[in-house]
This record gives sequence, C-alpha cells and structure tokens, in this order.
Amino acid sequence: MILVILKDSSIAGGQPVDRQRQRLTITGVVQGVGFRPCVYRVAQELGLTGWVQNSSQGVDIEIEGDRPHLDQFPIHLTAALPPHATIHSLEATPLPPQGDPQFEIRPSTTTGPKTTLVLPDLATCSACVADLLDPQNRRYHYPFTNCTHCGPRYTIINALPYDRPNTTMARFKLCPACQQEYDDPGDRRFHAQPNACPICGPTVALWDRSGHPVAQGSAAIAAVVAKIAEGQIIAVKGLGGFHLLAAAEQASTVAKLRQRKQRPDKPFALMYPLGERLGQDCDVSRQEWALLQSPQAPIVILSRRSEAAIAPNVAPHNPTLGVMLPYTPLHHLILAQYQHPVVATSGNRADEPICTDEQSALERLAGIADLFLVHNRPIVRPVDDSIVRVMAGQVVMVRRSRGYAPLPVAPLPQGMPPTLAVGAHQKNTIALTVNRQIILSQHLGDLSNAEALDAFEQTITSLQSLYGTTPERIVCDRHPDYLSSQYAIQRNLPLQRVQHHHAHVLAAIATAQLWDRPVLGVAWDGTGYGEDGTIWGGELLRVDGAGWQRWGHWLPFPLPGGDVAAREPRRSALGLLWALWQEACPPCPGFTPSTQTLLLQGVRQGVNAPLTSSVGRLFDGVAALLGLCDRATFEGQGAMVLEFAAHRGETSDRYPWGRLTLDSGAMGFDWRPLIAAMWRDRGAGQGVERMAAKFHNTLIDVIVTSAAELGIRDVVLTGGCFQNRYLVEGAIAQLQHRGFRPHIPHQLPPHDGSIAVGQLVAAYLALDGSTTA
Repeated sequence: MILVILKDSSIAGGQPVDRQRQRLTITGVVQGVGFRPCVYRVAQELGLTGWVQNSSQGVDIEIEGDRPHLDQFPIHLTAALPPHATIHSLEATPLPPQGDPQFEIRPSTTTGPKTTLVLPDLATCSACVADLLDPQNRRYHYPFTNCTHCGPRYTIINALPYDRPNTTMARFKLCPACQQEYDDPGDRRFHAQPNACPICGPTVALWDRSGHPVAQGSAAIAAVVAKIAEGQIIAVKGLGGFHLLAAAEQASTVAKLRQRKQRPDKPFALMYPLGERLGQDCDVSRQEWALLQSPQAPIVILSRRSEAAIAPNVAPHNPTLGVMLPYTPLHHLILAQYQHPVVATSGNRADEPICTDEQSALERLAGIADLFLVHNRPIVRPVDDSIVRVMAGQVVMVRRSRGYAPLPVAPLPQGMPPTLAVGAHQKNTIALTVNRQIILSQHLGDLSNAEALDAFEQTITSLQSLYGTTPERIVCDRHPDYLSSQYAIQRNLPLQRVQHHHAHVLAAIATAQLWDRPVLGVAWDGTGYGEDGTIWGGELLRVDGAGWQRWGHWLPFPLPGGDVAAREPRRSALGLLWALWQEACPPCPGFTPSTQTLLLQGVRQGVNAPLTSSVGRLFDGVAALLGLCDRATFEGQGAMVLEFAAHRGETSDRYPWGRLTLDSGAMGFDWRPLIAAMWRDRGAGQGVERMAAKFHNTLIDVIVTSAAELGIRDVVLTGGCFQNRYLVEGAIAQLQHRGFRPHIPHQLPPHDGSIAVGQLVAAYLALDGSTTA
C-alpha cells in the first residue's frame, strides 16, 4: 500500500499554470532494484524534466512540467515499478519552476538519517541465465552475471545509499562496455551496482587445501564438476558464504561428508539442476514450485518420492528433502555441467557460522573439503540459505536469511526511539527499530561458542552502521545465562527483559497485525526461562495489548540431568514415568536398571532435575517411550521422527488428558492420563504410528478445547513445536471448523528466530501500556 502525503493542498487543486514543479520524497524498497531508471523512463514518457537521486532515506525526485502530466506521474510510476520495488510512502511538495532542460539521474546524497531499506540478495533472473548460457553473449559462462533485477545486495553493501562505491564491487572498475550499459537508461543493467563482465569483474579459482591455485576461470568450474563426480567434497564460495558440495547420489561420498563434518543424522540440503529431475525425486506442488523459482530461491522442504535416486543417508529415515535450485551464476554453471543433484550444505564446522573468506575457509574447512572454489569478491556479512515449508497452504519460515533478510518484517503502529533487541540463545537473530520499521537480521545460529558470538556482535555493529543508528534502549530475554542477555547487560543502556514465550506471541501478533484485539497465544517449544523459576515451554497466554497472563500450561515434570535431556529424549521419558508413577516407576526404555536408579536418586533429591512444562520435551519423551529416538544428534530429532510416524498413523483417535486449576490460578493441562494410556497401548502391542498420531491429536484437542473455553477468536500458534506439519495443519483445520481464526507467524520462523521481533514489540508496548493500535 502506498501512502501519498500532500504537503500543500495546492498540489491537488488551484488554478493551473503553464509549468509547475514538485519535489517527491519516496520511501520503501527503492534502491538496488532499478527504481531510478524506472523514474527516468516514466519522466521521459510524460515529457517531464528534473532529476532523481538516491538518498539515505530513499529516493528524492524533482519533476517539472504541465499540471496534467505531473498528476499522472505517480500513477504511471506505480504501474511501471520494477519487480522487486515497493513504495511505502510518497510525499509531494510544490516548488517554483526552475526550467530544467531535461531529466537526469544525479549522484546520491548521504545527508540525513538512514532510513531507506536494504534489499536482500536475489537469485539470478531468467534474462541473466540466458546470457550465461548463450555462446554468443559476452558474458557466456561468466559466474558473476547480474542486472538490476538480480544478484548480490545485502552481502556486498557497506553503507547507504546503495551505490557502487559503498559496496565490495568498488575495487572493480567498469570496463567501457559495462560502463555503457550502466549509463544507458534503456539497458536492464542501467545503474546495476554489481555490474561486471569477464574483463573487469571478479574471477574464480580452484585451490587445493594449501591454498595453491589448481585452475582458473571456466577451467576451474569444469574441474569442480569432474571432482564432484569422482566423489570429492568441494568448498564453494557463494553469495553469503561457503557451501560444501558433494554428489547426492553417492552414499559413500555422503557418508564421508557426514564423518568429516561430524553430522551423523541431520538432513543435508540439496541443489538440483534446472529441468525435470527434481519432479522425478519429489512431489512438488505449484506453490512449492513458485517458491523454488522465486527471486528469494529458498530451500523448500518437499515430500520425497519412494523411487528417488538420492542416497538414503542424505536425509536418514526422513520422508522429506530440503531442496533448492541454483540461485547464483556460479551455481548455475556447476549444475548445468554436472546435471545431477548435489548436497549443498553450509560451509562450517558444527555450531560455527559459515565461512565467508578464503583464508578462514582454508583453516576451518581443511579437514572437510578436498578442494576450494573461491572468488575475489569480498562478502561483507555471512548469510545462510533460507528454509521454508508449506503447511496448511501457508509458507512457514524454518530459517529466514538469504532472499528475505534484512527486509522489515512488520510495521509498528507508530514510530519509536532507536531500540536494539538481541534475541534468544538458539537460532539467534537480532533486530533494530528504524522509526516504524522492525529490521530483522539474517539467521545467526546458536550462540554456543566464540565464533558464533563474534558473528552476533559483528552483525549488531554492521546493522547499526548500515542504518546510522545508535540504540537508546536494549531488550533481551529474561534468561540470565543467555549470552545475548549478558551482552545486553554489558551495553549499559536502559534495559528491558521480556519473557521468552510472551516474545514468541508478540512477534506473531505484529506480523499478523493483531494490535487491536485480545489473542490466545499457544507458545510451545523446547525451553524458555519461566517467571516462576521453572523451564516453560507448554504455554497458553492471553495477550491484550501490553498486558498478558499465563492462562494455562502443561503440568511440569522433571528432567533428569537438566540440559542433557535436550540431547537425550530418554531422560524426558524417564521424567514422565517418574512423575506419573513415582516409586512404582517402571523400567524406562534406553536405560539400564543401575543408570535409571542413579538418575531417579537425583530426581528424588531435586539435584540437577529441573521441572519443565515444555511440549518440546514432552515430544522427546514420547518419542523415546515409543522406541523412536533415545538419543538425538541434532535439535528436534525426536519430535521430527514422531511427526513422521504420525503421518503414517492415519487415525482420528486421541488419548485422554485432564485439566485442573493450579495454585497460581492458571489452568493445568494434565498429561498423565495421556502417558498412562499410551503405556498401556505400548504394552498391548499397538502400532507405533497409530500411537504417534493419537498423541498429536491429543495436543490438537488441548488447543481447540482451550480456545473454546477462553472464547478468544484469534489464536496464535508459535514456538518451535509449530514447525510440525501434522500439528499445524490439524490445529488450523479444527480451529477453523469451530469458528476461530488461527494464525502462524508470517515472514518469521515460529521458533526462536522470531524472539528479537517479539522483544521489540514488547519494548514498543512498554512505551505506553495502553497502546494497542
């Protein structure tokens, strides 16, 4: 929607004169998208004179001509917008005529606050792919082809406005042919800041593990294709960092990659060549095809077909595959020559950020990659691939990064002072306010080591510098041990702490723009610091503006061993059995009698056995009780295998569950009848898939029953548990059937990647506790 503000009513009325002039100030996504060339062409078509220039706020225009054509200009401009441009506001101010002889594009100005929006990196457009594969084109097989409709943006920009001197392309001087394109209003590379060709642009080279060149240019790419076919693992410097590429049809190669990367079970992402091959391996809906081929080009989680020729250990015991298409010219060239899918996983070691420069890659990936395909265009900041999944006909973010970040995720009802939110500990993102906009960073990952913390701090510094803002306030999670919270405390700014699950719900409220009504927030995840000192994670919150209440939650149960339980679902299972039967606790699957006795001794004494209401840990416990996952090698593994089993269960039955009013006044959801009935089914030999489906159906029943009792029509489903398609689709279908309006976060992941946004919303509401619109 475009907001047009007329600074003076004389623009829209009054007596016409022969010649008039206006100054237009435009904000939105208007830099790096071919917006100024579009303005130029519209002005030429209407016979208007004047100028256009980028500014730190957006784009400034002065146009002069007769009144009818001036009135037509905003209409024609809106109709002719480039594919990725968006106008948020247009302010018009009358000026005295100056008699400009022509219309021109002027150099950018850098004065004033930096509020214009930075565009994400965009996948190679079809026109540039055609250039890349045309032997008659001067950019044939050139791996850095781009235009105003595609190519790098966020990963190469150092400062606003978005001009070549402010990017890492500044070191590459345009050759005469590229300069002519850059200066030609009729060319799609007109003012394309990363414009380059084989004569004047970046180049690629293939290095061995010592950093010695093996091949250059096209020969390097051909060598990479040959080495992939031979079973070697190649580290490839891409748009926002390194990928590790390997043959996806060679089980031995995938096993080697798993061993070297110390990633035994977590699924690998795949990159497919253009053509029909993907449709042979996966079921792809029209909506999923559109996502794969979109300018954002995310990894899309697809259903794997039984006849798929992909090595089984690419995604062990998993009926889905995470798939993307080539999104840079370099990837297009590799896949066009190889013509088979490749594993394309992040170039990093476990729990570390992806590598972005050649020397770091040589050091950190030396024990993983056999060869390194590098280039000499610097990457300003690491940006991982985004991941999405279609559930209930909606696109749900699993990881928001390349193609989406750092576009704003939701406008606040009103502007607020510059504020920084530092997010959670896992799946961290950070967020800044720029007037009404919430600017969310790319996915940063878990803050579990020094490298990750460095990337976190560098991203904060980078975004603050990019937008020229200095936060006046800072917001963090209530958990005192989160490294993000400790960072916030050390900043010595006015500090606000926000409860984890409240932040989850507020983020979803903001993206759905539910400011003016009460909301039931179902926030289910693995862990969050509770206000009563326990670990929350199975929460139903009543949220109304700045006020919120813990309306209900699952009954707590102990976690023998504390944090270790997140990696060993069997410990959650033992905690459930103990809480249900106490001293009559039966033998728990996955433990020897002596180990179980030792752990229960700690539970009795309250030593390293914290209480939790977490649905994430409930999922883990059920997965272990059903024999699906005793130990997890990656986060959410137990819940994932339980979901897959439920899809095969095909039943509408559910288990019983109870309700009781707790001393706090909150509603307690009693899982004990559920676990007792499941234990009986297990003893009677009922199928695991059927039990898994009944468990999911029970959770859905809790949501719908609670919504009916509370009587709030808008229900938000958020938290890491709502990455589960069975749970999401079942809950949405039943809520809609009962007349409720269910919402899942838009533009945001439901997991902790959304926490920073919720923290900023809490800070906004705290400015005036009555603020709801």
